[in-house]
Amino acid sequence: MFRAVNPSGGVMSEASTQVKGRWWKEATAYQIYPRSFKDSNGDGIGDLNGIIEKLDYLKDLGIDLIWICPMYPSPNDDNGYDISDYQGIMAEFGTMADFDRLLEGVHQRGMRLILDLVVNHTSDEHPWFLESRSSKENPKRDWYIWRDGKNGAEPNNWESIFSGPAWKRDDLTGQYFMHLFSSRQPDLNWENYEMRAAVYDMMRWWLDKGIDGFRIDAIAHMKKEPTLSDVPNPEKLPYAPSMVSHLNYDGLLDYVDDICRNVFNHYDIVTVGEMNGLDAAHAEEWVGENRGRLNMVFQFEHVRLWEPQAGLRPTPAVLRDIFTAWQQALEGKGWNALYVENHDVTRVVSRWGDTERHWRESATCIAAMYFLMQGTPFIYQGQEIGMTNTRFAGLDDFDDVSAHNKARDLRDQGMSEEEIVAFLTRTGRDNSRTPMQWNASPYAGFSTHEPWLKVNPNYEMINVESQQHDPHSVLNFYRQMIHLRKREPALIYGRYETVLDDHEQIYAYRRVLGDETLVVLCNFSGKAAEWDAGALSLEGAFCVLANLDDTQEPHRLRAWETRVYKLA
Repeated sequence: MFRAVNPSGGVMSEASTQVKGRWWKEATAYQIYPRSFKDSNGDGIGDLNGIIEKLDYLKDLGIDLIWICPMYPSPNDDNGYDISDYQGIMAEFGTMADFDRLLEGVHQRGMRLILDLVVNHTSDEHPWFLESRSSKENPKRDWYIWRDGKNGAEPNNWESIFSGPAWKRDDLTGQYFMHLFSSRQPDLNWENYEMRAAVYDMMRWWLDKGIDGFRIDAIAHMKKEPTLSDVPNPEKLPYAPSMVSHLNYDGLLDYVDDICRNVFNHYDIVTVGEMNGLDAAHAEEWVGENRGRLNMVFQFEHVRLWEPQAGLRPTPAVLRDIFTAWQQALEGKGWNALYVENHDVTRVVSRWGDTERHWRESATCIAAMYFLMQGTPFIYQGQEIGMTNTRFAGLDDFDDVSAHNKARDLRDQGMSEEEIVAFLTRTGRDNSRTPMQWNASPYAGFSTHEPWLKVNPNYEMINVESQQHDPHSVLNFYRQMIHLRKREPALIYGRYETVLDDHEQIYAYRRVLGDETLVVLCNFSGKAAEWDAGALSLEGAFCVLANLDDTQEPHRLRAWETRVYKLA
């Protein structure tokens, strides 16, 4: 069974570390995708009252901070990331009164709540955009990015992140508006100060309501290359990948500084930026202790290991290089956001683990690997029970707009529907958006009605209820790991040091704080792994967490075994 240490007590003092002690550094965070979390009214769609029903579950798990994906009014072209009203609640999810009860319930249980802040773009049904598109002379015209076409086509050759052109022609004025994502998500123009002021008013409105911060969506794309020139296109594609002209473009930090001066610096909150393209070398510019910008960022470097072209799961060496670079870059200077799953990627046990032979072991091994580094760990709903990728019978099973756009492109390239479905099954975002698996009843206890997206067929085996009282379950491993981190300050503020760096199967590291040292050992393979005691001796150490029983062989790990030791 899993082992956890007895409470050691004590509170982290600022004098014992180079970084300041803050509540959000000591927290465990949980991401909720509301449409798929829990349906309370039987319409097949998750809602705010469903989240309220499960607050005690989250508290019992050990969660301190909840991040909720967009629950604002939206046409749902991109499942809520196309917002039509920043200060409302989507009717499918409930009412503002429901949200107020949710916020109160979270705070009553000693937890905190942050919301998704989506301000790179809005919905094309947002009142701001409706005014902007009404005429070239409208006062809000410049709140979005409009340009004339070029030679009867788009203003430039930029490709959208969701495939196809990054521009759409509007018949009302004959001009094109920019959309880096869906064609129904027009980009806001952050060069316009009136637009910024309106966004800042909205941010303050939510913060004054009592929320505890924001996760800022697509923040890396807010600054565009000023001339909007064509990007190089050596392959003569219809539209060329355009990240070079809008990903972390020079001047982006000026926008963020302005947000901080006007809003963030006036509140005791936590802020997390979604930062595609940021490398460890530049992380301090964003989350440095004394920079006054964001508290954490979700970097994407390890996400790149999940690209379908990679083929094989990443080796311990590859994982070690990326995670260690981030740990070292922010040591004593800033703070990491730790994650391996979210609503935009496939399930990690399916991508990195072994769902056929070692599902439980690989799910828990991956968990210990990332969770116990220095940083605030985030858990995505269902990750704590080892939810896996699902099966899709045909293209109609996919909901995600980016999947349908990709299918169109692959069809144009000559792929058959069978090949397209296979590709999207491996890579599609819908894998992480299937309904939460609460029990083995019809529709997995998520709803009493057929859900908006099909439930993963394995829900009868993988669900919360079946794991609640099983001491060997993935859920109870997460529960004990969370409480272990809360009891051991070294696992929060301790120094990160790699060990067994040359081992081909094992990813291992130490966490050191004063006289306290813990060692995390993870065998990232389906075969037993050994090491020489001279490279890492565990003499006098005792095991405080393990995903397999009978750990009497101190220098040998079985397939996908993980152990955490505390050194005497």
